[in-house]
Amino acid sequence: MNKTTSNFGAEKISKLLLKQAIPASIGILVMSLNMIVDTIFVGRWISVMAIAAITVVLPIAFLISSIGMGIGIGGSSIISRSLGKGNTSKAFKVLGNQITLTVGLSVLFVGMGTFFCFPILQLFGAKGSIVIPATEYFRVIIWGVPFLAFAMMGNPVIRAVGKPNYAMFTMILPAIANILLDVIFIKFLNLGMFGAGLATSISYGVSGLFILWFFLSKNTDLKIIPKYFQIDLSILKEIISLGGITIIRQGTISILIIILNYTLFKYGGEISIAVYGIINRIMLFALFPVLGVTQGFLPIAGYNYGANDSKRVKESIKTAILFGTVIATFIFIIIMVFPSELIGLFTNDKKLINLTSDALIIAFLATPVITTQLIGSAYFQAAGKALPALLLTLLKQGFLLIPLVYILPKFYGIDGVWMSFPIADFLATLVTFLYLNREIKRSLN
Repeated sequence: MNKTTSNFGAEKISKLLLKQAIPASIGILVMSLNMIVDTIFVGRWISVMAIAAITVVLPIAFLISSIGMGIGIGGSSIISRSLGKGNTSKAFKVLGNQITLTVGLSVLFVGMGTFFCFPILQLFGAKGSIVIPATEYFRVIIWGVPFLAFAMMGNPVIRAVGKPNYAMFTMILPAIANILLDVIFIKFLNLGMFGAGLATSISYGVSGLFILWFFLSKNTDLKIIPKYFQIDLSILKEIISLGGITIIRQGTISILIIILNYTLFKYGGEISIAVYGIINRIMLFALFPVLGVTQGFLPIAGYNYGANDSKRVKESIKTAILFGTVIATFIFIIIMVFPSELIGLFTNDKKLINLTSDALIIAFLATPVITTQLIGSAYFQAAGKALPALLLTLLKQGFLLIPLVYILPKFYGIDGVWMSFPIADFLATLVTFLYLNREIKRSLN
């Protein structure tokens, strides 16, 4: 395809991983800052319940847009392995099929989301004084979700063709747009939740249009060609078998959010949903470099697996786990030392700060070990092994966290919710380590 992708099979793994991971980390950082700043703005300029409203609504938007994410990750795995084998024609067909699937399905589900707005919001935990701001926010951002889905589809493909800097810009540009528009719409025009939703929806459009520009530009050999929009059933099956993992995972996360919001409201009231909203934003921000390492690892592992270079695949696994674990440990120390200071960025409500501080410490107890779980599940996805990738991906949120969130509060109250997170992380990491170690001995020796 080009010199950039061929470097996946020749350049030193540690150097290659940094080249891929740093732009991915920066992109995730800016995206996380975007969500954090969004939460800070609505928390300080609108109300505490506005934080709860965003906490309820955004998982719905991400559930719909995860269709694009799943199609993007599934397709990018195929593209990476196709490029490793020198099969460029298949890479073009995959991209065309990804676009058709993403646009068609995301528009369909946005229509359903618009029609069933109120029952969906209730299902995801919009209760009491959360209902009005959540409805106002949701009715606006839903129109930007197809653009978000398209951006989520294109982002991993851009990394698969060896252009991590452009993938980074797909996250930076909408983040900048959203922050600027938040200031204009919320602070100066005083548009409240409608303004927050409008800023978010426009930022999704910016991201989707940037992806479209990239695949029409001279910056990539892999381009949008209309003749490949026609669905190829064999490619469709391959995309769904791998991309379905991400969609099922996001669906599982949505079920988790429903149970989590129900449990939080039952044991702690509306303010507990705001507490989780802050913890979730800090989690997104704190883990951005670890997630960047995982994203950077995927195309390297996929390319070398396709090229049958087991030695480089093993080296990429070990290097990614080492890098991620060192970073995660450093993040853990910062959170343990400065919990109140981090929470104080979001709100000056003393009650909310006190409630969130203890919960934050508990929720992050397993942070130093999580990289193994992330890299382990990512390896099987990169290698095209759908079933183990699916099982390991669902292990934390589905098989462990959902039952823990439901059961532990019955014995420990609201603290049981926060205890569920580190317990699920430790158990998921242990199982992933054992399974990955067995796979390395069986398939990569």
